[in-house]
Amino acid sequence: MRHALIVIDFQNAVLSERPAWQAEVMLERIAGLIARARGAGVPVIYVQHDTAGSSWEAGTHGWQFPALIAPQPQDHVSAKQSCDAFRHTGLQQHLEQAGIDTIYVCGYATEFCIDTSVRRAASLELATVVISDAHTTRDRPHLAAPAIVAHHNNCAILENLSKM
Repeated sequence: MRHALIVIDFQNAVLSERPAWQAEVMLERIAGLIARARGAGVPVIYVQHDTAGSSWEAGTHGWQFPALIAPQPQDHVSAKQSCDAFRHTGLQQHLEQAGIDTIYVCGYATEFCIDTSVRRAASLELATVVISDAHTTRDRPHLAAPAIVAHHNNCAILENLSKM
């Protein structure tokens, strides 16, 4: 099996305006995951969301990745414009060409982009693991961020940082 770490949408917009729940903590955890992956020769793949007219608009500060976790030349970056990291992107093709069949997922928007992308990856028959202590979201009108994260941690195949 060939593994990859996928960082979904953990861009500056997550840390600005109304920061996501535990955004700074997640940034440090994701930085640690990236360092461990690179140290083990595991490819790091970034998914970068773009929504025109928002703080996620391509080319803006919010669209960029924080310096602490910025992609390196050997990393793959996949642009997306929906909550599905595979929809109208080259991510699936990249994984297939690289022979990657197991993905470890971390990042932003637990109940949107993480959830949708993980379900899609599973339907593509990729072994898929969500890093339980390295994803986050914002409070929503109907539910607070910690509850959203806890709910998804109980629904997915998970590992925490100490096991990766």
